[in-house]
Amino acid sequence: MSIRLFRIGQFLCRTFFRLFFRVKVIGTEKIPDNIGVLLCSNHIHALDPPLVGAFIKRPTRYMAKAELFEAPILKGLIPKLGAFPIKRGMSDRQALRTGLKLLSEGEMVGVFPEGTRSKNRKLQKGLTGVGFFALRSNAAIVPCAIIGNYKLFSKLTIVYGAPISMEKLREEKASAEEATEKIMEGIQTLLDEYN
Repeated sequence: MSIRLFRIGQFLCRTFFRLFFRVKVIGTEKIPDNIGVLLCSNHIHALDPPLVGAFIKRPTRYMAKAELFEAPILKGLIPKLGAFPIKRGMSDRQALRTGLKLLSEGEMVGVFPEGTRSKNRKLQKGLTGVGFFALRSNAAIVPCAIIGNYKLFSKLTIVYGAPISMEKLREEKASAEEATEKIMEGIQTLLDEYN
């Protein structure tokens, strides 16, 4: 990952969003500074990843669909921006190992637990991979909600919530599905509160 390239990308994305949308950012102070963070957001548009990462201090490593790493322009760019591939529709052990390694090294990993964009902007069921990360790492689990739409000059709100504790679920040896449900509830709470 090239931090310099990431910072340039962040600046360009911030400029883009401020020029073309009325962006309101809430709760960036809730993101821990110096430990691994699993940043979990709803997914309503292809522009969600740059929006989620544009207004926060820490670089974000995104898990992205493997097809993007084969696209002509993106294949050379997105690895430099810190993204790593996941094969959708199957258990991708390499992606899970990479995510856990990054979290154990104190990085921030951004995921969209729904796995794909929601067509009606309502939160869909989360995939169990996010619960696996939450239970197998000691990372802070930070819920994030994107509210609004991407019509030009309309209002977009991005809310970062307080970390969700996984302590009790880890003690109870809960399933990845249970952990995922708790994370999705955290995202839904933000959507309900700020919508």
